[in-house]
Amino acid sequence: MRAGAALLVLLLLAVALGPLVLPAPEALDLAARYAPPSWEHPLGTDELGRDLAARLLHGGRVSLAVAAVTAVLAAIIGTGIGLLAGFHGGWADAVLMRLTDGVMALPLLPLLIVLAAADPARLGLDPELAASEGFAVARLAVIIGCVGWTTVARLVRASALSLRSRDYVRAAVVAGASPGRIMRRHILPNIASPVVVSTTISVGHIILIESALSFLGLGIRPPLASWGNMLTGAMDVVWSTPALAVWPGAAILLTVLAFNLLGDGLQKRLDPKLVSTST
Repeated sequence: MRAGAALLVLLLLAVALGPLVLPAPEALDLAARYAPPSWEHPLGTDELGRDLAARLLHGGRVSLAVAAVTAVLAAIIGTGIGLLAGFHGGWADAVLMRLTDGVMALPLLPLLIVLAAADPARLGLDPELAASEGFAVARLAVIIGCVGWTTVARLVRASALSLRSRDYVRAAVVAGASPGRIMRRHILPNIASPVVVSTTISVGHIILIESALSFLGLGIRPPLASWGNMLTGAMDVVWSTPALAVWPGAAILLTVLAFNLLGDGLQKRLDPKLVSTST
């Protein structure tokens, strides 16, 4: 856990502070195309003479923003559906879990490709808004989040089924507490730990999905940088200038590794059964 947290802190500091001291990521210098690393350009430049380090860190901001927003959105949707299904049971449980099974049965990557390929401008949105950085991040987060909540939903449902038979929940029912209050005050706080762990681990998976969509040209699109579309730009020169592919690939690898290590550590800390078993 400490290794994952330390690595994640270093990545976040680099992404947050790096662009403040590096050249603008969109600054072009055609005379310095594919320049090797130097004091001015620590990691060299790309095919348009843009600083590779600046684009890598700016792309990290975008990729991490998409992952964080998507993970939170998926956790909210999954927690709501799982909590309703597990607490109420009966027909509500059957309907919501069949919905969950249906979403899980969908082919994920083809579905995401179809949803991401839709042009927002043709839906009546302002072209300037559709081309903005914030809209691109929000759009991709909504697309992935709307199909990425199923794991959290099943986890929350299982926990809610177990908790609703506890004595303190039965006492609240006898006392006349409403279902909403019981779920909010007695069940939700006790399922927060597994939700946090699941959400943390899912961030790494979401980064891989975002990178895959951006690599296919259906996620974050140039000139806005992300690690996925940086890999796309490096395809044609991967043998002559491998650094253009190595650095964004290494950033994806380290970020996914950091979140997975952090999630595993949180699971061991927050799951008393796992701790007691290991001891």
